[in-house]
Amino acid sequence: MLIYAGAALAEIAGCFAFWAVLRSGRSALWLAPGLACLVLFALLLTRVDAAFAGRAYAAYGGVYILASLGWLWAAEGVRPDRFDLLGAVLCLAGACVILLAPRGVS
Repeated sequence: MLIYAGAALAEIAGCFAFWAVLRSGRSALWLAPGLACLVLFALLLTRVDAAFAGRAYAAYGGVYILASLGWLWAAEGVRPDRFDLLGAVLCLAGACVILLAPRGVS
């Protein structure tokens, strides 16, 4: 879970750098650390212990949603509402099903 959390933070920070430049008028210098964060995101996601990349990425989606709501609150000052939180819980439950389901060897 720590790898997923680190990957989510890196992806959100990297994408936010592009948002800041393209939508908020920040300096293009924000793109350099943004790109570094996106590279870190990709590297971290390859470290997830899953047999198949598609399952690792699908399960990551739930963690990303929760981390995005944390970013919304911490960086943008907007507190997630109960529907945001309910959606995140549902997504995390789905991520757990994807990662932890008992599967036979195929």
